[in-house]
Amino acid sequence: MPRATRIEYENAVYHVMNRGRGRRTIFHGDTYYRAFQYTLAEAHRRFDALIHVYCLMGNHYHLLIQTPRANLGRIMRHVNGVYTQRHNRLLSTDGPLFRGRYKAILVDEDAYLLQVSRYIHRNPIDMNKPLVTRLEDYPWSSYRAYINRTSCPDWLKRDLLYQRLGTQRYYSAYRAYVGLGVDEEIKTFYSKDRVGAVLGDQLFRERIAKEEHGKSSVELFPVRIEKPEITVIINAVANVYGVSTATIAHRQPGRQQANLARKVAMYCCQYYGDKRLKDIARAFGVNHPGSVSRALTDVRTLITWGELESILRQIEQRLCIIKLT
Repeated sequence: MPRATRIEYENAVYHVMNRGRGRRTIFHGDTYYRAFQYTLAEAHRRFDALIHVYCLMGNHYHLLIQTPRANLGRIMRHVNGVYTQRHNRLLSTDGPLFRGRYKAILVDEDAYLLQVSRYIHRNPIDMNKPLVTRLEDYPWSSYRAYINRTSCPDWLKRDLLYQRLGTQRYYSAYRAYVGLGVDEEIKTFYSKDRVGAVLGDQLFRERIAKEEHGKSSVELFPVRIEKPEITVIINAVANVYGVSTATIAHRQPGRQQANLARKVAMYCCQYYGDKRLKDIARAFGVNHPGSVSRALTDVRTLITWGELESILRQIEQRLCIIKLT
């Protein structure tokens, strides 16, 4: 039976969730949680994903995400795929991590945005065996940022939910709202064996049904992702590192900083330029694609630990991969 087509349009809001294959654990400790958070930050920077809410549990995650570019599928391929790679490297394993295709519920933001955010944030305590006594003590969700108990990362967007509260006292108002508990309508919606694909009022559901019937989805909002050429990428990396393009394009024995810049350039050629290993090897004067693969592994290891975030952001800006925010 063919899978249902995702309904995608500009600025759509989704509650996205996925869990480990066979309910296996997908977050084994702080390093894994942080790796997933870093993957969300990448999705924001590279694909304009607006992350309004997140909650990371032991064997699953919840996201409330908005897509200005109508590209949920591309965003989630990155989130699930890249985190799987990072998870497997950290655990020294391989193979699929998630149970399969993620679940995405299209949310009527005017009617249900706040309710869904509350449902997501209350996951650590609305369990048979709560993970914490007080919700503000759970470190791996966006709730603490919403009540000003921790700093808010630049990729987490709180303003849309704050606007719905109708008060300037955002922190206390949101804490009080979440403290009321999940309302019966939302409980009923999520308690079904097969959760619906759309959460909205009658008019919203009718509009979405009409769009789906008319195949008004991704095809109406094509997303063009630029794939810069290798020479453009080398120039951008050289500019960020303050070295010559020749230093990056050609091996420079003994110069560790230049060698790192060269590896980062190779990584960017694959990640942003979607270039094949053999083409990268040819451009960088490498005899075998396996050498490129080893360089990419070195860079991904640094990325897993969050050591290249500033560098990659500067490169992205020079490549005009993202809109500056």
